[in-house]
Amino acid sequence: MAMLIYGAGLRLQECLQLRVKDVDIEQNILIIRSGKGDRNRRTVLPEVLKDHLIKHLGEIRSLYEQDRKNEIAGVWLPDALDKKYPNAGKEWGWFWLFPSKSLSIDPRSNIVRRHHIHPSLLHKAFKTAVWKAGITKQASVHTLRHSFATHLLESGYDIRTIQELLGHRNLQTTMIYTHVATKNVLGVRSPLDKGVIGL
Repeated sequence: MAMLIYGAGLRLQECLQLRVKDVDIEQNILIIRSGKGDRNRRTVLPEVLKDHLIKHLGEIRSLYEQDRKNEIAGVWLPDALDKKYPNAGKEWGWFWLFPSKSLSIDPRSNIVRRHHIHPSLLHKAFKTAVWKAGITKQASVHTLRHSFATHLLESGYDIRTIQELLGHRNLQTTMIYTHVATKNVLGVRSPLDKGVIGL
């Protein structure tokens, strides 16, 4: 999940709410449905994660089939979708990409169903990874999204493309990353780095 958040520039909640149908492995695209501001967008699916995702889909398929066999209610869908397509929540395409291993009671309807994993699981795992890596700077799961934008900017991608990938409505929000990008902010290399001066 952390690799996907960094590699696609996702918000944590966007990652958690991904459905099987939101992953287009052939075209290297992730579809973010009802992201911040209730807008849909597309972002890049990292090539390096394709094999991991294919394996992961095979693993979660068994959870999906177990739920169908046990006649568990389908996964939660937004109200309009649920009313228009009452059985869609039982379809493989709408199953969570990162489903919880256990069932829970949906507080909106009191229906027992499978939800996506809880955000605290990723927060805890990320905090542990940061500590094990010996990183002393403050970092959170959201830092991965910031790093995605900053690294794209440092690699020369234009700000409008980054804005679209992040799903920012306002370009000014994306422009913050121009101040964060620190890799050679002056655009000049020291003569010492070029080996011009012999020491």
